[in-house]
Amino acid sequence: MSKSALHRGVGVALWRQIGDEIRRGIGAGLADQNGRLPAEAELATRFGVNRHTVRAAIAALVHEGVLRSEQGRGTYVRRQKRLTYPIGARTRFSAGLEGQARDRQIELLDQAREPASAAVAAALGLEVSEEVIRLEMRGLADGVPVSRSTAWFHAARFPEIARHFASTHSITQALALSGITDYRRASTTIEARHADDTDTRDLQLSPGAIVLVARGINIDSSDKPIQYSQTRFSADRVELTVSPD
Repeated sequence: MSKSALHRGVGVALWRQIGDEIRRGIGAGLADQNGRLPAEAELATRFGVNRHTVRAAIAALVHEGVLRSEQGRGTYVRRQKRLTYPIGARTRFSAGLEGQARDRQIELLDQAREPASAAVAAALGLEVSEEVIRLEMRGLADGVPVSRSTAWFHAARFPEIARHFASTHSITQALALSGITDYRRASTTIEARHADDTDTRDLQLSPGAIVLVARGINIDSSDKPIQYSQTRFSADRVELTVSPD
């Protein structure tokens, strides 16, 4: 990335833009054979900014686990394999990470009953303002936050979904207790964006880190929508793979 490629005055801090370019550059030979990045002064010249801006970008990537700094030696790429999370017809958090993490769990952060927004109503086949139950959840793998999810359910059909999830820490088991013994994914859309304040806090990221957002609709055996969800994954910790099943 050259200094001319920086976008000033667009609402994205220069240090964040540089951090994103360093992340991309890691896969394009920015680091040497030992994984060492160029010195801060060299990066500052390359990007046309001062060393403080480069230092802020590096500090963010260290916080996110992309880089590590060694006193007196420099900054190195942290060699860690990202988790692979498969998205298919029967996507399940714990099963999807099986064999990659010893401890897999989902914790409930918040819950609420509220009128369905236009987007939620359309996804669940409801009328706007019909009551839905919203669950806010966080997925952890070996104690590390990897996903932040919001899920909506029709309150009239699943009045106890929050209580069932709180006791089981599993959407699959909570739905089973609500009479849904099997379900499948009807649709998934995925996009990448910068983390918002909620993602930054709950996924323990630096402001503006990249997250992958998967929006999905699950249906029952009668093809009726039962769950609409938006799940954000840390792009540095998880890669998504979509299967055709």
